[in-house]
Amino acid sequence: MQIDGRVTNAALAEATGLSVSAANERLRRLQERGVITGWGARVDPETVGLDLLAFLFVLVDRTEHNAGFIAAASALPEVLELHHVTGEWSYLLKVRVAGTKALERLVSDRIKAIPGVARSLTFIALSSAKETAALPVPGPEGRG
Repeated sequence: MQIDGRVTNAALAEATGLSVSAANERLRRLQERGVITGWGARVDPETVGLDLLAFLFVLVDRTEHNAGFIAAASALPEVLELHHVTGEWSYLLKVRVAGTKALERLVSDRIKAIPGVARSLTFIALSSAKETAALPVPGPEGRG
């Protein structure tokens, strides 16, 4: 289902060896337990004009600025992912924008304007061999 969220209930039941009603019940339980957190479409970024993928390391100068930074950076629609990391940097951001001018505006005018941001380092992706949100969830034989 991570690969094809539009799989039919009958196909899902067949793939799992369950009846359609049992497969539906299992799906319902997975949603209730929070294993499945939502459903959505994957959009091709280039088709919608978001050609540039970049990664930003950001250093926040004091821990009391962390919550404000997280709130402000999370509110930026260009920020796809925000991770608190180890090492000399505080955060790693994955961003998508239309091009280098948009990236410059995002970094210079918006991210560096967030209180506590001391410095940043930007890496532009030249190409992406793999991008996925699918998790490597082990099958029943791989658990335990």
